Amino acid sequence: MHQIIDIEALCAQRGLRITDQRRVIARVLSESDDHPDVEKLHERAVAADPRISIATVYRTVRLFEEAGILDRHDFGDGRSRYEAAPEAHHDHLIDVESGKVIEFVDPELEALQRQIAEKLGYRLVDHRMELYGVRLERGN
Repeated sequence: MHQIIDIEALCAQRGLRITDQRRVIARVLSESDDHPDVEKLHERAVAADPRISIATVYRTVRLFEEAGILDRHDFGDGRSRYEAAPEAHHDHLIDVESGKVIEFVDPELEALQRQIAEKLGYRLVDHRMELYGVRLERGN
């Protein structure tokens, strides 16, 4: 379900100055399909440019998040993880044993969430859903 989003182009659209190090971090984020944390981003960015410090990665993800380019998630493992802000809504299922994050869209679930909000007297304007699970045993 991962869609590639050009973070560098989003920076240009929002008028953010793009340094060489930010460009590397933006490229790493654009190519990531696993919701990396700052340490993982730093590890990948340093492979492309050894001069990038972890502090630069922290500052850059904060800047990108404030500009609405990145979404920050806390999937219960104590680490903030990042993905490019998607154009289309999706939810997440987190495997609590492996930490794998699976993106999904379910139209029936989306409709049910709107119905629940309406029953409670609200019009749903946004939501975030994170499901946490363990793999079902196979072949019993």
